[in-house]
Amino acid sequence: MPEPAPRLLSDVDALKALAHPLRQQMLSWLQRYGSATSAELATRYGADRGATSYHLRQLARYGFIEEDTGRSAGRRKYWRAIAQDLRLPRASADPEVAAAADEIGKQWLEQSQRDLVGYLTDRGAHGEFAAAAMHSFGATLLTAEELARFGEEYMALLKRWNRTPVDAPEGSRPVTVLFHAFPTPGDAS
Repeated sequence: MPEPAPRLLSDVDALKALAHPLRQQMLSWLQRYGSATSAELATRYGADRGATSYHLRQLARYGFIEEDTGRSAGRRKYWRAIAQDLRLPRASADPEVAAAADEIGKQWLEQSQRDLVGYLTDRGAHGEFAAAAMHSFGATLLTAEELARFGEEYMALLKRWNRTPVDAPEGSRPVTVLFHAFPTPGDAS
């Protein structure tokens, strides 16, 4: 089966739906740990159950999550993330799209920083995963075309290793993968 194309988030309504902080948290949880009900997520995030249910429906409306019909029964509805390569626009002439994309990018960066700090604060609790983890910082010189190609090659590698909680082998844990490739600020060339 051919791999689905990346989903470029250029629709302002979908971007605004995703930019809500609680929706970001719930989507991230569903991506990492699998399906959950609105009641479970409301408890996890200290949110009102009705509001949580509304936010889940909004995420579903814009194609970020779907009902997990295999687990749902009666009024008890489970939601799961839709496995997809979500991408923010690299640039947009529409100021609303640009602002919403920037907000989501900031939230993704803040989440990755929280994940990294949490891991480094208690590295010893991660056993064999700490021994397998790697941190790298580097830089290179690229043309704009090479930078775009470099990012696509990275995404292809990540997709090769990506799997849903249902498909993960026994002993798997959520792993945060950070990637940033951008022109170095202050570089006038």
